[in-house]
Amino acid sequence: MAKSRKLFAALTGITMSFVMLAEMSVTAQAAGAGQIEDLRGGVASILNPASANSAEIVNATAKELNVDLEHQKEEQIETGTLVMANVQNALNVRSDANEEASKVGKLYKDCGGTILERRDGWTKLQSGNIIGWASDEYLLFGEDALTLANDVGRMIAVVDTETLRVRTQPGTDTGVLGLLPKGEIVEVLSKSDDGWVCIDYEGADGYVSSEYVVLDFQIDAGETMEEIKAREEAEAEAKRHVNYGAYTTDADTTLLLAALIQCEAGGESYDGQLAVGAVVMNRVRSGAYPDSIHGVIYASGQFTPALNGKVNALYESGKIKSSCIQAAQEAVSGVSNVGACTHFRRNNGREGIVIGNHVFY
Repeated sequence: MAKSRKLFAALTGITMSFVMLAEMSVTAQAAGAGQIEDLRGGVASILNPASANSAEIVNATAKELNVDLEHQKEEQIETGTLVMANVQNALNVRSDANEEASKVGKLYKDCGGTILERRDGWTKLQSGNIIGWASDEYLLFGEDALTLANDVGRMIAVVDTETLRVRTQPGTDTGVLGLLPKGEIVEVLSKSDDGWVCIDYEGADGYVSSEYVVLDFQIDAGETMEEIKAREEAEAEAKRHVNYGAYTTDADTTLLLAALIQCEAGGESYDGQLAVGAVVMNRVRSGAYPDSIHGVIYASGQFTPALNGKVNALYESGKIKSSCIQAAQEAVSGVSNVGACTHFRRNNGREGIVIGNHVFY
C-alpha cells in the first residue's frame, strides 16, 4: 500500500543506516547480509526512481542552479541528504527563500525530498519534479527524517523480464500464484540470501527470483503547481456525475474502487477487502487527501496497483470478483470495519487493526 506509505522491519538484514546513502553512494548496503543487488540510491531515489545514479542527479541539478557546493562544505551544510515534510496537510514550496515568493509546488504529509541548499531558516529541495524553497519550520532533518522515512517509505520491485512467475514458496519447483509482465511494480516484503524476493501479490505472499527484478526504495514526492492543476482537472471530470456530499457515486466509480480492492486484497477475506475500501473512503472524507474516489486512488505515490496500471487493466477487463464489488459498495455506503484508519500495509508488527495479512492504522 500506499500513499503503503515499517517496511524495513520486514526486510531481512536491511537497516535505516542504508538510507544515509553513505555520502551519496550509488549502491546501498545491507547490514550484515551482503550487498543488495540493484538497490540503487536508497532514499535519494525519490529524485527519480528510474535513475541508476541519484548522486549525479543531485550534483547536476545543483550545478544548473548555481549552487556553490564547495562553499556549502565550508559551512558544513550537507547537500544530497534526506528531508521530510512535517505537516498534517500540505506545505508550500516557493521559488525563493521567503513567504512572498511564488509557489512552485506542494509537499504533502509523508512526502520527502533531497536537500540542495540551506540558508536563513529555509531549505532548497528537490522532490519529484519540484525544485524550490520550503521553511525549515515545517521540515524534518537527520534522524527525525530517517525515522519518518522508515515508517512511510516502501521497497518496490520492478519486473525486468518479459514474463515472471510468482511462486507460492521460494524455489523453481514450487506452485505458481500468477504471472507478472515486464515493467510491473510490486511491493517487496523481504529479500533472502538465496536469491528470492518475497512480494505482496494481491494480499498474499508471493516469491520471485531476484535475478529478474530491480529493487528500489521510494518515498512519496510532492507535486508542482502544473501537476496539481492537471490532477484537479482530471478529478473534476471524474466527479461530473457524482454527488460526494452524500457519498453516492456511479457504478463505474464503484467498479474502479472494487478493482483497487481486488489488486490490494483479492486474496484476503471479505473483511480484509472491505477494510481496504474503507481506507479509501476515509481518505475521501479527510482534508489531507483528494475528495474523490478517483483522486484518492490515483494520488501520487499512494497505491502501487494504480501506479503500475494494474487497476486500469483489471477495470477494463471486467474480471472483478463479486466480493470486491460488494466490499466497494459497502464502503461507499459508509460501512467501515477499521474506524477512521487512512493507511494500511502488510502486517509487520506495527500497532493497528490486524485483518488477515494487513494492518490498518
